[in-house]
Amino acid sequence: MDRESTKSEERPANMDDKGSRAERKAQSRRQILDAARDVFFRDGFMSANLDEVAEKAGVAKGTLYRYFDSKADLYVAVLADNGEVFVRRMQEAANRPGVAIDQIEGVTRFYYEHWIRHPEYFQIFWAIDNQAVIGELPAPVVEAVSQLWEKSLGVLDGVLQRAVEQGDLAACDSWEVANILWVTANALIQSEATGTRRALRRLPLDRVFNDAIHYILRGLAAPGSRLLAPDRARPSAVSHTPE
Repeated sequence: MDRESTKSEERPANMDDKGSRAERKAQSRRQILDAARDVFFRDGFMSANLDEVAEKAGVAKGTLYRYFDSKADLYVAVLADNGEVFVRRMQEAANRPGVAIDQIEGVTRFYYEHWIRHPEYFQIFWAIDNQAVIGELPAPVVEAVSQLWEKSLGVLDGVLQRAVEQGDLAACDSWEVANILWVTANALIQSEATGTRRALRRLPLDRVFNDAIHYILRGLAAPGSRLLAPDRARPSAVSHTPE
């Protein structure tokens, strides 16, 4: 009886110890991801220094490699970590109450405000499109970004299909339209990066961004569409409140 009592008393302690270790590991991993995000988004993949990542995370460099096999593995983890949150919030914007046209506007507004508030994230897009300049990125990195893009486009594709079904958009290839909106949005947001491109744009970014989305959708409007209503003759300005 005494042995059995001793064993039963030991189990909770062992379980608590395992739980504590798991919590410490999860905390260390989170610290590394947060530090890596800051360094990668500031310096880009090629220039990022893992010694600095380890220092910012408060761990030894050897500890970093216990969680991530390589620099590319860590970068993919950062992209995946941020990407899932981004796609989830984009889906929430697409599921807002109202008709699909309003949901499309919600998605584009979310997209604009997200990238304006987090311009460092755009280094990911720049790196993928400029591998000839910075060097070829590891395949897992390219694949992670590609999956993020595809999921995001899938959200937009779904709400465009609903707009067609509701009679506000004419029959169209919704995946193609999603790509057109995506490329247009990215190009306009990236125009904010240099003074020359801002000067050529002449108008404020929020005005041009909203006008571009409006003109594309209006060009696809079906007869009798809510897009053609007088109160939608000009899009309302995208509201942007800096954090």
